[in-house]
Amino acid sequence: MKIFTYIYLKQCMLGCLFAVITGNMQAQTLDSLITRVPTDTASSLMNMDAAYNRPFLTVNKMPVALGGYLEANSFYSSEDGVSEGLSFQARRLTMFMSASITKRIKFLSELEFEDGTKEIGIEFAAMDVAFHPALNFRGGIIMNPIGAFNQNHDGPKWEFVERPDVAVNMLPATWSNAGFGLYGKIYKGNWVLGYEAYLSNGFDNSIIDNEENKTFLPATKENEERFEENNSGKALMSGKIAIKNRNIGEIGLSYMGGVYNKFEDDGVTLDQKRRLDVFAVDLNTTIQKTGTYIVGEVVWVMVDVPSTFTQQYGNKQQGAFIDIVQPVLKREIFNWENAVLNLSARLDYVDWNVGTFNETGTDIGEHLWAITPAISFRPSTQTVFRLNYRYQWQTDILNNPRARTGAWLFGFSTYF
Repeated sequence: MKIFTYIYLKQCMLGCLFAVITGNMQAQTLDSLITRVPTDTASSLMNMDAAYNRPFLTVNKMPVALGGYLEANSFYSSEDGVSEGLSFQARRLTMFMSASITKRIKFLSELEFEDGTKEIGIEFAAMDVAFHPALNFRGGIIMNPIGAFNQNHDGPKWEFVERPDVAVNMLPATWSNAGFGLYGKIYKGNWVLGYEAYLSNGFDNSIIDNEENKTFLPATKENEERFEENNSGKALMSGKIAIKNRNIGEIGLSYMGGVYNKFEDDGVTLDQKRRLDVFAVDLNTTIQKTGTYIVGEVVWVMVDVPSTFTQQYGNKQQGAFIDIVQPVLKREIFNWENAVLNLSARLDYVDWNVGTFNETGTDIGEHLWAITPAISFRPSTQTVFRLNYRYQWQTDILNNPRARTGAWLFGFSTYF
């Protein structure tokens, strides 16, 4: 039944798209109908604008603009000298559609197909109502603004095949929920101040009751009911304040928190209210003299874990990543007028259980370090070919000798 639903969904989407395009074509050629709306490179744009700052295609007078991106790669890894060989991966196909409904009202949706339709999800589907640049309303399926990567995650924007560990293995990457809120920006000379504030559905008990056998926030993404029902009955609060200087860069401070457990059912108290709180700092800057681009994020997680749980379920977590991207060649190559060759490096760090054992006072393990040098080639800003080598050290909860993993990854990502 699930497979039939996926196939039916894809056929409907493709059929509707074909019908709209062919209905507008008449005697004209497709090339004369299609207009590409480029991404906005204005210096006042911030991470909070990432949802709309994408290339779209418009067809004649069709009211809906279409876009998307594709990611695919090959993968060869070896852990402690043991390898499973070479694999090819169709990571994700993402489609987005936007429309200006009427004055001051617009809509955007983002639909993602992962691993060859193994997973299909609506990551974003919200209506925006603009009252003033400093005050706008957003409602629907919103993307919680924790850190920067959660909103600004499109594959073609990054020089690395893998997403940052802190964003996918400590935070639930592309974390979105049904909810409502406000956002806006204030301008003063070269400075821009932006904010977002939302109330939405949130986490559930799976963050401490999952197959990982540890406190693991990404497990809550498996709960598809969060788009229609809030497990705790208490709203998840998420908000961000960011400031940007057009000549320097952007720094953001964000928070997400609320009750995650079902503490009451039909008036009967089941448990005390247990909270989850997440704080994040993100930054990005470009060194103008060398063109070096630096982007990073630091995250702290606090979870109220029941005292009946063992110490393998951490109540404190922390993680970070930093990317350094250095253009080394900019010139015309094979008629690509603005081709760029980049050398890059990423450092990943995640600690799922910060603290010491009660009995011995020794440090609790369960942490990971990784470094990834990369070479990337961009025939245009919308397409990237990436060659990465990732070397990872991971320690278990008892601090046994580290498991070492090396992986080669080659692939591409492109908007269309």
